[in-house]
Parts: sequence; C-alpha cells; structure tokens
Amino acid sequence: MTDRAIAVVRAGALTTVQDRGRPGHAHLGVPRSGALDPPAAALVNRLVGNPPEAAVLETTLTGCALRPRRAVTVAVGGAPCPVSVDGRPAPWGAPVAVPAGALLEAGRVVAGVRSYLAFSGGIAVDPVLGSRATDLLSGLGPPPLADGMVLPLGPPAGPPARVDGALPWLAPPRELVLRVRLGPRADWFTGEAPRTLARGRYRVSAASNRIGLRTEGPALERARGGELPSEGLVLGAVQVPPDGRPVVFLADHPTTGGYPVIAVVDGRDLPAMAQAPPGTPLRFVPIG
Repeated sequence: MTDRAIAVVRAGALTTVQDRGRPGHAHLGVPRSGALDPPAAALVNRLVGNPPEAAVLETTLTGCALRPRRAVTVAVGGAPCPVSVDGRPAPWGAPVAVPAGALLEAGRVVAGVRSYLAFSGGIAVDPVLGSRATDLLSGLGPPPLADGMVLPLGPPAGPPARVDGALPWLAPPRELVLRVRLGPRADWFTGEAPRTLARGRYRVSAASNRIGLRTEGPALERARGGELPSEGLVLGAVQVPPDGRPVVFLADHPTTGGYPVIAVVDGRDLPAMAQAPPGTPLRFVPIG
C-alpha cells in the first residue's frame, strides 16, 4: 500500500468516511448518504486545499485518533473538540501540519455531535456509484472505521487555506427549530395532528442516528388504520411510525416506506440536525 495513508489507532464511537453522497440512485433503492453536516465537511476540505467533494471523516461524539504514514495537512471542524499532535495541543478549525508517524487525535466534542477531519488529498477509498461515502443502511461504501484499519489518501490538490487563527464555531441552538411543509400524507392524520406537530414540545431522542432523527414528545393521532403501500421517501421526510412520534429522515434513510409522512423539513434546516445532541428541545414550524 502507498505511504500516502493513515492508520486508525482509535476509531471512536462511530467514525465513517463521507463526501457529498450518491444522490440520483433512489430508483435503485440506494440512499443518498454523505456528510450529515455538508457545510462543515466542505469547510474543512477548503482549509486543507481539497475540492468540496473530497472524502472526509465524520466522527460521532468521541472523536478518533490516527497516525499518518507520510506528512499531511489536516483540518478538524464541525463540532468543536480538543485537537492534539503527539500530545501537544493543535488548533481546531485551522490547517495543521502533521508529521509522518505522529499521533493526531480529535477528542470528545465539547458542543454538538459530529466533527469532521479533512486530509490534504482526501480519503481515497474506492468509490461506489460515484461516492466514497459510508452508508450504514445499505452497507455501500467502506465500513465504519475500526482500530488498525488503514485508509489511503489521494495526492494533494492545492495549498492549504491561509487563515488567521481558528475559524469561529456557530454553536448548535439551544432549541432546534425545523421549518416543515405539510404533506404528502397529512390526510392520514386527524385534524388535530398538524396542530399537535406545530404546538407540541419535542426533544431529540438518544435513539437518533444517521438514518433518522427520532423525537420524544406528543404522539400524532392517526385518522386511518393500516399502512400505506411502500412509497418513495425524500431527505427530510417526517414519517410517523405506530407510536405516533415523528422521525425525520436523514442521509442514510431508506428510499421507500409504508408509514405516512405528515411533513417534510426545509432543506436549509437539515445541517443543524446533525449537531443536535440528545435532549435538545425541538419545534416543528409549518411554512408555505
């Protein structure tokens, strides 16, 4: 294997390879996947001189530790966390030169949920359907990182960005406000259900993952029994399973499902969900 590679010393709770995903394959039953916080992934790529579509690492809560086989420029962004190189503090949100064989560590987040690590040249695992993204639902792309795994890097595409100190972090809001458009299956619910959705006080459930953000709060009452024939689902769909608690589908969501969708989240609000830890208060605000 080429020496342009990184070895995984500590994989963390869940660390995956992500890029812009593989949109356009829903008709084949393939989810979009990709980084849950696209702006954060694009920013760390820019910091190390990569194009925005280069593959990065997405960590979950506990970070990860890696050892490059050759000197590489790294940037850590997304959820803020302590960064160190061979035990010495390094800046978060700025390009960092990591020597060959040094231990790079991104620690536990201090706010938010997911940190992103970009390496000059990008993670160069083999693409599947045009993307290097790990898809937890379908199993496409590389598996989640495990201790001892070695990941190849591509050749550097450009020089690191010039920045004065670390970039500012926009902390997750104390309350997650999701704008939604009702439908397409609002008629499967009682007339009170949309009002409950709009007025109810929800929280982000600890059962949330890359497939969907689950909620805790008032149940939405159905007007019809039974289930729909399986039909297409989109990113941000608010599906309501039998327990009545809304689930917002994220990047690794299934492409079809039989539970009714009462609303769809505005795409502008999707990145914020990637950084909302369990227990975050949540409100749905109907628009349009």
